[in-house]
Amino acid sequence: MSNAVSQTWYMTQRQLVVFARQPAFAVITLIQPVIWLFLFGNLFRKVVELGGFGTTSYLDYLVPGVVVMSALSSNMWAGMGTLEEIQRGTLNRFLTTPVSRAALMNGNVVNNGLVTAGQSLIIVLLGLLGGADYPGGIGGVAVLLVSAVLLGTIFGALSNALGMLVRERESIIGINTFLLLPLTFLSSAFMAPSQMPGWMRHIADFNPLNWAMVASRSALSADPDWGAVLGRGGALLALAVAAVWLSIRTFRSYQRSV
Repeated sequence: MSNAVSQTWYMTQRQLVVFARQPAFAVITLIQPVIWLFLFGNLFRKVVELGGFGTTSYLDYLVPGVVVMSALSSNMWAGMGTLEEIQRGTLNRFLTTPVSRAALMNGNVVNNGLVTAGQSLIIVLLGLLGGADYPGGIGGVAVLLVSAVLLGTIFGALSNALGMLVRERESIIGINTFLLLPLTFLSSAFMAPSQMPGWMRHIADFNPLNWAMVASRSALSADPDWGAVLGRGGALLALAVAAVWLSIRTFRSYQRSV
């Protein structure tokens, strides 16, 4: 077990070095969340007058949504990196080494989790500078970051599995484009659940994106519902474990095919 952990950390460091050598990429990935945060935050600032948002500031409501959406959108493309390593032959060369097969997949997942946590923290700080208030304090922010990382792990692992299955960029792009907006708008990202049509609320109840938002917003409130936080957080954790297991199983199937 300790050997697998050390190998996973080695593979994580390898990808972190690549990320660190492309600082422009880190900045670019934050442009869209900043647009969501401040453009939508100002455009829809009066929507809280409809009620059901649990706050008088739309920015307070929007920050957790932007953090979670950013985690989703960035991790959905993890499979592109896996596909690139397959096409370059890098992944196949690693198969000739004694490195743990789980480490080859989990290194990517851990790297994405660390990057997601960093990006999420920056968005939280930008929201704070913009006037957002977090009554839940550091504990609430911590729950938000963990929720974002768990959601990112789910979709990052599934994206890795998808990359090994389809092995085509166009397929990954098409599937991600198809899923991103429905997952976003069939959740409470921009609108309070009480203001959503009934059928949308029912779908949102089964949307992992919405689980992360419910847990985060509750933890960030002045009076957190810890039952909701633990319930949604536990569901995210269970789904993350299942997604990682699936990506490892898919990798073993890929290994047998080469």
